[in-house]
Order: sequence, then C-alpha cells, then structure tokens
Amino acid sequence: MAEDYRPMWKELGLDLDTHDALLKAVGEMYGAAFLSQKNRPAGMAYLDFVMSEVHGLRIKELMDAKKQGRKVIGSYCVYVPEELVLAVDGVSVGLCAGAEFAFDQAEKYLPRTTCSLIKAAFGFKLARVCPYVEASDIIVGENTCDGKKKAYEIMKGIIPSFYVIDLPQMKSETGRGLLRAEYAALAKKLEEISGKKITANSLKNGIAIVNAKRKAVNRVMALRSADPAPISGLDALLINQVFFYDDPVRFTESVNKIADELEERVKKKQGAVPAGTPRVLVSGCPMAVPNWKVPGIVETSGAVIVGEELCTGERGHHQLTEESGKTVDEMIDRITNRYFDIHCAVFTPNPTRLGRIREMSEQYNAQGVIDYTLQYCQPYQIEGGVIADELKKNGTPVLRIDTDYSAGDTEQIRTRVQAFLEQIKK
Repeated sequence: MAEDYRPMWKELGLDLDTHDALLKAVGEMYGAAFLSQKNRPAGMAYLDFVMSEVHGLRIKELMDAKKQGRKVIGSYCVYVPEELVLAVDGVSVGLCAGAEFAFDQAEKYLPRTTCSLIKAAFGFKLARVCPYVEASDIIVGENTCDGKKKAYEIMKGIIPSFYVIDLPQMKSETGRGLLRAEYAALAKKLEEISGKKITANSLKNGIAIVNAKRKAVNRVMALRSADPAPISGLDALLINQVFFYDDPVRFTESVNKIADELEERVKKKQGAVPAGTPRVLVSGCPMAVPNWKVPGIVETSGAVIVGEELCTGERGHHQLTEESGKTVDEMIDRITNRYFDIHCAVFTPNPTRLGRIREMSEQYNAQGVIDYTLQYCQPYQIEGGVIADELKKNGTPVLRIDTDYSAGDTEQIRTRVQAFLEQIKK
C-alpha cells in the first residue's frame, strides 16, 4: 500500500496489531497463489491492484462515500440484492469470511462443530480486523442454512445494526411470495436508513448496473470453454470474489477489458496452461477471500479449473434480472424471480442444481467434477453425495473434498487430487 491507512483503521476501531498480522498473512498467501502463476492475462494487474489495496484504498472510498451521505450495506450472501442497495444510492460490500481467524473467540459463542464460513464471520468481527464490517452502516444477513439462522440471532447482540431477511426453503409459489415480501421489506429498510426513496428510475438504474457487471463476468467465464483455457481457475475465482466488493462500474469496465484480452487469446490459441491440460469443474460451498486452498492445490497438481458452480461463481452472476419492469413493484417482482432461481442447497428438493452442473460440465468441456464442501455444512454435504451419485451414473468422474480453512489437510488433499487427475486422463 502506497498510503498509510492506519489512522483510518484506528478510526474504524480495528485492532491494529492483529490487523497488521492478518494483512501480512493474506499478502503472502496471495503472492504464493497468484503472482507465481505463468501466462496470466495482463488485465489481471487490475485485480492485483485491488487486492493490494483491499483494506486500503477501497475502504477509503467507502469512508468518503459515507461522508457524502451514502450508506454502506454489508452482506454475506448472494441472496441480498445489490440492485436494491444501488437504488438508494448505497454501496454494497461482501464481508470477510474466508480465513481461519480468531476461531477461539468465535467458539465462545458457537459450537466447535460449526462450519468455517460462519465461524470466520464471527472471528473477523470479534477480533476487529475487517474494515468492511466496521464501515458498514447496516449488515444484512439471510436465513439460508440452520447454522446461519441461529448464529445470526447471536450476531444481532454483537452488531446492533444487523438485519435479517427470511428465505423460503421450497421452490413453490408460496416460497416465491415469501421472498417477494422479504425483498419489499428490505427495500423499505434501506429507504429508512438512507433517507432516500426508491423510485422507478433509481431501481431501473440499479438493475442495469448489476446486470452490466454480470454480463462482463459472463463474457470471461464463457471463454473458458476454449482449449487451451485462456485464464486459470484461480484468476477466474478472483474475479468472482472481487465482484462482491469493488466499485461496480469500475469493476465492469476492468472485467470487460479482461474479456477483450481473452477473446484475442482464444483466437491465437494462447492459454494460461498448455492445450490438453486436464479440465475440472468445481461445485459446492462458496470460497470467500482469502480461501484459495483447494483451487491452488488443483492447479498446482497439473489441472485447470474451467468453471465454478459456487456462490463465488456462477450463482452470483449467471442469471440476469429482467429489465422489463416499469414500476417499482414490477421491478421487485423481476428481482425476486432472478434470485428465486438461484439453486442453493438449502432448497428442497433442488433438482435444478444437478441440471446446472451437467450443463456447465458440457459447456466448459470438463473431464471431471470436484465437489467442494466445508466441514459441518450439512446442506451441501448431503446434497453433494446425491449429485455425485447421479453424475457418476452418466460416466462423469467426481472427487468429493470435505475440508475447512486450515492448511492441515493440504497434502492429503493434494494426493487425492493427483490420483483423481490420473483417473480422468485415462
């Protein structure tokens, strides 16, 4: 970082020494995982810059926005519509939950057998090391899994400005109606805290901005069907991760430039890896920054990841929100339809997720699927078994990896991945 941001971090109430230790560790992880790669697209320099200023310049931008009267809205999940946040001239940011940090403090509130994602959300807050959390005027949680539902009850006592939206558990018209009502209530809450009314024009603009961002990312992802793959899975994952907290207009412009570059690479048959490199699709739990463990293992073992059926992947950007609505009510209907179609494992039954994995495998010419789950994440663990069995019936090789954020099982996973790659090479 070129600037000294410590006064800003102190103003936010961060534990400066602990935060310094976190930044040092993340910087080392990033260098080892990303900067060591060969044949990276030149456009990834923008993402490198974003990550170098992840707790610096971007936080300063948030603080400047707050001084201008804008509100910062933090969230943990793809079910919180950025369109609504933008409609009140707010700033939407995804929150820190991708590293094993201060789990000892988190386990004072949560059972040890809680998934790493939830414990990390608590750990980052309790240790006061996430400036995105501290800069947020309100944090919006969502009732997805049972672990989050109960954890959010506790989180409300730690973060007074914590707001929870309920989610349906079944893909029914009743479920759609529930989600529609929750989004309408969220819209009113955002109007209340921002002091700004959502209008047809402001919501239309919000939808257009988010759709443009999704379209840019979809351009990059579609090009990964080429052989050789023009971009590594790690770099594609990074795009998906930064999607959640960078300025949306600037991000869209930068990702479109990367897509332009990748189109030229595909024409010239230039790849991030050699042609014929084993191709895998990753499905399962989200991978929040700085959770790069499994992709790093896969790609340093001689494969390339060509798609992510994850929340930090196609669930975040695949579907667009229809832009045909004329009134605010009609646009909230369109937003509801878009988010209701996300195939999270909390839904029962959830056949569309299996169908989407099959479509992605075919689209990206994947030779196998790695199903990644976090320990104690029951929805994805249970559904992962069903999906693996169905994929295998059609001859698709599947490797299931159940892990956490620690590095303790890295070499064990590497051995299993290497054996899996030998299987799909045959």
